[in-house]
Amino acid sequence: MSSKLGRWLKGGGPGGARSRRGPTPQEALARLRETEEMLTKKQEYLESRIARELAAARHHGTRNKRAALQALKRKKRYEKQLTQIDGTLSTIEFQREALENSYTNTEVLKNMGYAAQAMKKAHENMDLEKIDNLMQDITEQQDVAQEISEAISSRAGFADEFDEDELMAELEELEQEDLNDKMSNVRLPSVPSTLLPSRPASSRKRVEDDDGMKQLAAWAS
Repeated sequence: MSSKLGRWLKGGGPGGARSRRGPTPQEALARLRETEEMLTKKQEYLESRIARELAAARHHGTRNKRAALQALKRKKRYEKQLTQIDGTLSTIEFQREALENSYTNTEVLKNMGYAAQAMKKAHENMDLEKIDNLMQDITEQQDVAQEISEAISSRAGFADEFDEDELMAELEELEQEDLNDKMSNVRLPSVPSTLLPSRPASSRKRVEDDDGMKQLAAWAS
C-alpha cells in the first residue's frame, strides 16, 4: 500500500500527466477550496453525532450504564476526529492563503514586466541627444519671447528728452499770465467825490456811552 501511495504522490495516480507538468495556481486553489468545503461538512456531521451521543448517554444514565458508556466512547472518538479536522482545516487555510499571495505576486510581477516592455518599446524611437537639443531650443525661444514681451511693455524712452524743471517753470509762467489777465478784468468801485455828512455830537456821545458800558460789562464778567 505504501508503494502505491508513493507512486500516486510521484504522479502515478489519476491525472499523473498533469501532476508531472504541475498544476496551475487556479487549479490548486480550486482543489483546496473543495477540500475545505468537504472538511467543513464533515465537521458539521461530527458535531451533530457528538450531540446525539451525549443525549444518548444522558438518556441511559445509571439505568443502563453499558449503553451510556458506549455512547460516551463514540462521543470521544467523534471529538478526536473533530479535533483532527480542525487542525487539517487550519493547515489547508494557511496553504491556500500562501498560494493566493504567491499567485497575486506572480500576476503583479507579470504585469510589471508587460509594462516595462511597453515602456521600452515606447522609448525605442527616442534619441536622448535629440531630446536634449530640443529642450535647449525650447528654453532659448522662451527667453527670446520673454525679452520681446519686456521690450514691448517697457515705457518709451523719448519722454526722458525734456527737462522736468523747465517744464514746471513754463507752467508757472502760464498760470501767472492767466492770473494777471483775470485781475485786469476786475473793475473796482469809484470813490465818491462828495463828502459824507458828519455825525451829530449827540450821536457820537451815545456811541461813546455804549462803548463804555460794554467795557464795564466785560470787566465785571
